Amino acid sequence: MLPELISELQAIANQKQAKILQKFFKTRKGEYGEGDVFLGIKVPVQRKIAKKYYGLSLKNIQKLLNSKIHEHRMVSLLILIERYKKGDKTKKESIFKFYLENARKKNINNWDLVDLSAPKIIGDHLNENLHLSPILKKLAKSKNLWERRIAIVSTYSFIQKKKFNPTLRISEILLNDKHDLIHKSVGWMLREVGKRNEKILEDFLRKNYQKIPRTTLRYAIEKFEETKRKEYLKGRV
Repeated sequence: MLPELISELQAIANQKQAKILQKFFKTRKGEYGEGDVFLGIKVPVQRKIAKKYYGLSLKNIQKLLNSKIHEHRMVSLLILIERYKKGDKTKKESIFKFYLENARKKNINNWDLVDLSAPKIIGDHLNENLHLSPILKKLAKSKNLWERRIAIVSTYSFIQKKKFNPTLRISEILLNDKHDLIHKSVGWMLREVGKRNEKILEDFLRKNYQKIPRTTLRYAIEKFEETKRKEYLKGRV
């Protein structure tokens, strides 16, 4: 089944699109996506292929996750998301641990891979197993950029259930992070909190205003009314 999946992806590769994606996802030496190789296949097409190969063994999913080809890893994660959603408690636990192990190995190693999968596997699992929630703090303090992004983006699952404390706690840990991708993801999650409860977001922003990176602030207040947004940007809070 794995050779057929790989062949199917290769057959629809788009070299022109691949070059665009290589640049967009910062794959040159020294950039965050260094070494990532793209086939140039759009995500909706990858979703269809993932559904077709839903029954792929975990061993073969691991082979895809080990691949340098971005679409191999994306399809493997799309399969895992569906398997997690439809699995029983034991299977969900197994996929959760499998995901964390691959995050540690840096196989989930670009922002689109994280953003698509983390809330639906890590976030959803922690929502149903609150005793495991300290894992988010551990991820947030990791030296691995992608584990830190997983920590904050996973909290989107909590936000959807109007549980905002996990996002606020992880955001506080990451406010001093140096990487732009973390600044953006923290701002994004704070914005999602604000869309549901603007007062909670404003309380957080006032409390932490002096520490919040400019990019994070811009993302967080994006949905504010224009006058209020300008006041925050000018420091009049």
